[in-house]
Amino acid sequence: MDLTYFHFFPKSLKPRKLKIVILFIHDVFRFEVWLAGNNKKVQIEYLNLFTKSNWNNYHLASTTKGVDSILDHILIDNPNFRELNILTRQIEKGSLKFIKDVETFLSKKFD
Repeated sequence: MDLTYFHFFPKSLKPRKLKIVILFIHDVFRFEVWLAGNNKKVQIEYLNLFTKSNWNNYHLASTTKGVDSILDHILIDNPNFRELNILTRQIEKGSLKFIKDVETFLSKKFD
């Protein structure tokens, strides 16, 4: 098993066919959050948008081949599973900031 993940569709991103993925990547032992598209066409569209804007708040995927993220961010390196309440709050806080930053960027581009 390489990773464990779940995805969800925030209200603001669902109409744009975008989703948030929270992952635990086993081999590097860390949590990440990704912005992803519902399909490759959506992924390419938004990857091009972020690339052309020179937005560098988060790591931008360099390709769509073999990659499912548009943007990604390390939430927690080497998490402490003995403090689950703290770990949960860290994941939640980091994910909500990531989502807010993406929403702000997209609202400036489209609204």
